[in-house]
Amino acid sequence: MNKFKFEKLIIWQKAMDFGEVIDKLNTAFPDKEKFNLSSQIRRAADSIALNISEGSIGQSNPEQKKFIGYSIRSLAEVVTCLFKAKRRNYITAFKDAVIKGLAPDKGLYFPESITPLPQTFWENFDNLTYPEIAFEAIKQFVSPEIPEAILKTIVEETLSFDFPVVKLNDSISTLELFHGPTMAFKDVGARFMARCLGYFNKENTNEVTVLVATSGDTGGAVANGFLGVKGVKVVILYPSGKVSDIQEMQLTTLGQNIKALEVNGTFDDCQAMVKTAFLDEELTNKMQLTSANSINVARWLPQLFYFMFAYKQLHKQHKDIVFSVPSGNFGNVCAGMMAQQLGLPIKHFVASNNENNVVTRYLISQLYEPKPSVQTISNAMDVGAPSNFIRIQEIYKNKFDTLKNNLSSYSFTDDETREAMLEIYKNYNYVADPHGAVGYLGCKAYLKENPNVHCVFLETAHPTKFLDVVEDVIKEKQPLPEQIQSVMGKEKESIIISTYEDLKGFLLI
Repeated sequence: MNKFKFEKLIIWQKAMDFGEVIDKLNTAFPDKEKFNLSSQIRRAADSIALNISEGSIGQSNPEQKKFIGYSIRSLAEVVTCLFKAKRRNYITAFKDAVIKGLAPDKGLYFPESITPLPQTFWENFDNLTYPEIAFEAIKQFVSPEIPEAILKTIVEETLSFDFPVVKLNDSISTLELFHGPTMAFKDVGARFMARCLGYFNKENTNEVTVLVATSGDTGGAVANGFLGVKGVKVVILYPSGKVSDIQEMQLTTLGQNIKALEVNGTFDDCQAMVKTAFLDEELTNKMQLTSANSINVARWLPQLFYFMFAYKQLHKQHKDIVFSVPSGNFGNVCAGMMAQQLGLPIKHFVASNNENNVVTRYLISQLYEPKPSVQTISNAMDVGAPSNFIRIQEIYKNKFDTLKNNLSSYSFTDDETREAMLEIYKNYNYVADPHGAVGYLGCKAYLKENPNVHCVFLETAHPTKFLDVVEDVIKEKQPLPEQIQSVMGKEKESIIISTYEDLKGFLLI
């Protein structure tokens, strides 16, 4: 098929892409705009590329200039429509997403577009520091609402600890994400979000309540990240008897602006209560609520940094790098896929599940069937209805085959997890927590059919956070790091609740 010369024009290609971005953005406009703003902005956006193509076909220079002028006028029309949409609250800014947490339609906020990082970034990648990499990766989602100078400071303060890759053998490494203040991967997201919210809230005289459900580590990270932040109250819901003793101490001993609610139920029950609260107009009319779960974009997006940091350490030694991610709410897998969308050349992802295996089953059957969560020794992954999976589907435009080409998933029992922990310790003299052990098993399963890749599993929490399980498996006493010792022996403070009405009553006190 013969091609027109305008197809080679970069300006035409960009205009075509721009039209699709506007079309996607337009889907958020209400039905009442169907014959007004929605149709207007679509026509204007499409006419940019149409006029460029028409002006390029055998016309004189004056004629070409005339059509380029039409394109510029159409672009101005699009910009004005966008201003109108913003004024009518059809377009959500990063600030709104951070403060609101959950969208009014019960959905999750997601970037309207993802622009791959320029080639110059990748050419200079090895010369950049971690904060420089992180800043460039996230600024398109945050700027200009947070000025670049302030964003750089936020990133530097967030990344004040290391993210080492430890090699176990020629085929498997682990990325340690537990060197932060609460010794869990969620320290990064919690610290980033706390600083973003602090910036947005600096002129606000009203208190913001951060409502968060935790299956273990989120609560401690959020509590530490927001401790003492002016104008912010943190309320943490956690399932009674289903977090480790050390995790519970990190949630319940800080005091100040941190309150812990012990729920008679599962993590899914906690998460459902949080989502219900955001949709309760009686509640939201009386107080400003936001969430610090990975449903909040400011908590979730920074997790893409991990994959870039690991790649920086490994790519000179290994061509094809695969990540095995211990998966519960699927925030880390989704963030890794965002890094891939930015241009990071990740070969493949493995979602490593415990017995809460809704995604493992989905990739076999194409049926997405959430079920009540089952308690396991890798408790942070005890999620029966992973919130972030809808974001993953959005990345792949709900195309199952495209997703399956980039994601494998395996599920493992507690007994298999214990065997893996012992194997890692005996063979490599490395102490893994139960979640990391599940990630290790995912590596082994994937490598059986793909032996020529290097697989990195995420070690998402320090093993001493699961001391009873770890010491029982490896039969060795483990020294407590300073971060853990600091909460031991403190008095637990929590309030027991059972229903959403209990939560609502507490919040309205």
